[in-house]
Amino acid sequence: MKINYSKLLIALAGIAGFSSFSLVITLPSEAKEALNPNPSIFNEAPYNKGQRLQVNTQYTPVEAASEIEKGNTKRKQVAQKGSVTNPKPSIFNEPPYNRGGGSVTPGEVPPRPLPPTPGTQPSQTPAPTPSAPGASGNQGKNLLGLAESNASFTTLTKALKAAGLTGTLQGKDNFTIFAPTDAAFAKLPQDALQELLKPANKEVLIKILTYHVVPGKVLSTDLKSGEVKSLEGGAINVKVDPTTGVTVNDAKVTQADITGTNGVIHAIDQVILPPDL
Repeated sequence: MKINYSKLLIALAGIAGFSSFSLVITLPSEAKEALNPNPSIFNEAPYNKGQRLQVNTQYTPVEAASEIEKGNTKRKQVAQKGSVTNPKPSIFNEPPYNRGGGSVTPGEVPPRPLPPTPGTQPSQTPAPTPSAPGASGNQGKNLLGLAESNASFTTLTKALKAAGLTGTLQGKDNFTIFAPTDAAFAKLPQDALQELLKPANKEVLIKILTYHVVPGKVLSTDLKSGEVKSLEGGAINVKVDPTTGVTVNDAKVTQADITGTNGVIHAIDQVILPPDL
């Protein structure tokens, strides 16, 4: 008997293909699970596009404030531990953040200066009270020291020494001198001063100088119009006028109240002479 090998091979191939297909269909459930050991992975986020994350965004004002406070506390703790979150914390102490020139905490409004109270004046240092004329640098000086230290009385000082009156003006007794200035002596006739300074004319010089001296200490506020007796013995006519000032005979007081330890000097612009000279 002849066997048709070609038909046999075709039949065997068909049986093998059909068996393979049946094997796939009837595969046990254990094998299926082995092919997909975690089938629920596609039902979890982020693969499950239909499922949304449940986030609790419903905060009450108290809870929100509590959360902010917790955040601030954590930031302070981090800053105290030397965190580098803010590598330059002093930036708020620098322009333009620091408007007031001092340390300002972020978010803090710098205090403004209070306006002055109505009716009050700003404190000011009171101006120094001007000293009386001739009072500067005269403390502790007697009458002779005042004359020697004043540049306007160089001629008078020379005449007092020539007359020998320096001791009298250095004593404890108080005197008031109506003192002629250098300009006043310059009004005398030519060579008259040189003649008076000569030893032969000492008595005349003493008479003239003592006529300018009044016993006691008389300030300008104590002067009154009338006659006062001089140390020489002759009367001096004093006139006090609120408009023109104080005059002594024909001389005008140009600087008053140069005060010393034993009296006072009033500068005059002329040399006055005794009535009997």
